[in-house]
Amino acid sequence: MAYYNSRVPGLGAEFLAEVERTTALAVEHPMLGAIFDEGVRRLMMRRFPYLLIYQAIADEVLVLAVSHQSRRPGYWRSRG
Repeated sequence: MAYYNSRVPGLGAEFLAEVERTTALAVEHPMLGAIFDEGVRRLMMRRFPYLLIYQAIADEVLVLAVSHQSRRPGYWRSRG
């Protein structure tokens, strides 16, 4: 968010809104995301080059990462 705000004032808020929209979509339709790994799914964001990486566990959605699409796959795993 800070990065986008440093580029264009207000763009960070738009990025956050897109993260929240994508998260709400995952909560409402947890099986919608493409399978990324065993038990892990991903949803692409519309306007920004990021993926929402999440797990649907019972009636909850656990967001694991907001991952940039140009980074190497799984780079976020060691940040837990």
